Amino acid sequence: MFLLGSDHSASSVSSPIPSDSSNSSYGDQSNQHSSSLQLVSDTEIYQYQHNTNGRRKDTLAKVEELQVKFFRLLQRLGQSRENFLVAKVLYRMHLASLIRAKESDLKRVNHSSSRARAIASEQEATGMPQLDFCCRILVLGKTGVGKSATINSIFGQAKTTTGAFQPATNCIQEVVGNVNGLNLTFIDTPGFLPSSTNNMKRNKRVMLSIKRFIRKSSPDIVLFFERLDFINAGYVDFPLLKLVTEVFGSAIWFNTIIVMTHSSSAIPEGPDGYTFNYESYISYCTNIVQQHIQQAVFDSKVENPVLLVENHSRCPQNIMGEKILPNGQVWRSQLLLFCICTKVLGDVNSLLKFQNSVELGPLNSPRIPSMPHLLSSLLRHRLVSNLSGTDDEIEEILLSDKKEEDEYDQLPSIRVLTKSQFEKLPEPLKKDYLDEMDYRETLYLKKQLKEDYQRRKEKLLSTDKKFLNGDNPDDQQAPTEPVLLPDMAVPASFDSDCHSHRYRCLVSDDQLLVRPVLDLQGWDHDVGFDGINLETTTEIKKNVYASVVGQMNKNKQDFSIQSECTAAYVDPLGPTYSMGVDVQSSGKDFICTVHSNTKLKNIKHNIADCGVSLTSFAKKYYVGAKLEDTVFVGKRLKFVLNAGRMEGAGQMAYGGSFEANLRGEDYPVRNDNVSLTMTVLSFNKEMVLSGSLQSEFRLSRSSKASVSANLNSRKMGQICIKISSSEHLQIASVAILSIWKFLSRRKETKNLVKEVMD
Repeated sequence: MFLLGSDHSASSVSSPIPSDSSNSSYGDQSNQHSSSLQLVSDTEIYQYQHNTNGRRKDTLAKVEELQVKFFRLLQRLGQSRENFLVAKVLYRMHLASLIRAKESDLKRVNHSSSRARAIASEQEATGMPQLDFCCRILVLGKTGVGKSATINSIFGQAKTTTGAFQPATNCIQEVVGNVNGLNLTFIDTPGFLPSSTNNMKRNKRVMLSIKRFIRKSSPDIVLFFERLDFINAGYVDFPLLKLVTEVFGSAIWFNTIIVMTHSSSAIPEGPDGYTFNYESYISYCTNIVQQHIQQAVFDSKVENPVLLVENHSRCPQNIMGEKILPNGQVWRSQLLLFCICTKVLGDVNSLLKFQNSVELGPLNSPRIPSMPHLLSSLLRHRLVSNLSGTDDEIEEILLSDKKEEDEYDQLPSIRVLTKSQFEKLPEPLKKDYLDEMDYRETLYLKKQLKEDYQRRKEKLLSTDKKFLNGDNPDDQQAPTEPVLLPDMAVPASFDSDCHSHRYRCLVSDDQLLVRPVLDLQGWDHDVGFDGINLETTTEIKKNVYASVVGQMNKNKQDFSIQSECTAAYVDPLGPTYSMGVDVQSSGKDFICTVHSNTKLKNIKHNIADCGVSLTSFAKKYYVGAKLEDTVFVGKRLKFVLNAGRMEGAGQMAYGGSFEANLRGEDYPVRNDNVSLTMTVLSFNKEMVLSGSLQSEFRLSRSSKASVSANLNSRKMGQICIKISSSEHLQIASVAILSIWKFLSRRKETKNLVKEVMD
């Protein structure tokens, strides 16, 4: 296992950086170890042999025996203890021994490494006892990546059959051999097929058969094979990696080494036309595969070591006949060293009874929703939908404007000028003409809004009278003609025809609107949407309304839903009672909120609101309550004061806000307004004060601006200014300047990368 002690990173033996001494000869190693032999007394060697030959060996003696085997294998592979990977393994063995050793054994542990190195040199010189070290290695990968060829290269002979154009391994088989005294058992498996819908079933059957085969004797190491020359930005083996994780479990990646074959292939050109540097290309391919593994395991901390392999007969060789990679590395000895280090660390974990306290994948700790978020959702102002189409605030304004309803009809007629006639006017007259037209447009829109409000009121009154007289209003009304909504913007496609007809929607007078949810990032030739959106408002009984707004998304992996269902009793001259249920998916759980509100309009220009809510999430419940009061001063000024409290799961949050809103003279026709809000929130014995300013206004007839700013007591805030215009194209120069800066910065980055690669 790669995990040991307090270090939980799977990269403990990843990315080795062999030192120059790692390529030293066997003679240099024997001389070095013979000098270290003089530092250990004969008494210590005798004590070690007495402990290992006894009937019962303590745990530290077993670890020392494992260290001796490790040093003997290093001598046979020609690796020194200064190698970065070897030094890391020795440090972890020493650290693990110190954790488990008693106070009386500390001196023994501190001298165990030098003593084991001396004993290993003596045993290698005499050849006694015979080295007994076994390692079981599971081989996984797609078909044709070179799994069987790598096994043959490690043993130096044809142990398994290979095929260049068809799968060579059709069944699970064990390949046993000995390399430098190391007993290796490779579990050669049938190759997986490329990721597709049809091949996934076959791949799963193969994986399940491998899982049954290794159940009796689990492997020490897993080698996952990939072809280096097949890895690029279009790497599409994520479904295969995900299936491996599901079948074998996420723990398989603890002791997995990624093996990239065909490592001496020609390096492709980069996006800028320049050839990659070899090390840069290896790092690029490694990051691609590693990111897909992290996504399959749902853990960004996973980091597997990577080994490069080349089995081609024309691969360059050194004087010892070993194949060399383009970076000068001897891959065979490096692969054996990785396997030995992984096996040794796993045995140390077993001897000292270290358990893997860290599991790969997402955290399984119970999730707790944010109390400030639940409180802000409770304090949010909720509009009660009804068939009249207006809310209480707009209704107050319309009722107060009855004296001005005939102002538009009393205006004298005006001559509408053509464009050529308008251009002939002098500048002062142009301004007066545009002001007059803008004033008339505002009055006309007000008149239209009032007439539409009156029509809706009269329709509701006539419907009530027909119900009282026992008539069925549906039998006396002709069905309205459905209206076709505008086409949705479909994603780009290589097809010759446009599929916008799939998303067309008709709106009738039944207050039911159903539309597909378009996925702009969908695949070509796909349906294009994975969800639907539903909106409906209906009158169940007199003054009793119900509304449903929801959206559901479903694909092959995930399912999500968001819905708000509300039922309300609206008394035109009295209070309003409402109750609703909100459901929202969060991963595999659902957040369900039941809320109830009561609005009182007993006092003119004042609306009082009180409400309670109950939220359920992950078998925990949260209860909240709020009070709100709204005061209207004339048609333009509004004050809102609210306060609330949320409690549950041993936590509590409370807060409130005060808002002052000043609307423009032409509201609700023009949405000019300035809003100032002060908010206080207390959670976990910490209080946060914040203030925000929001404003939206017209700069001219063709320009609008919006400004928003906020600041809190933690000295955090932001300012956002947006300007839109249909005439002043000079504003677009800001975007041109930003694009130019981005392109120049990208060019500088490319030049820097090119210099580094050169």
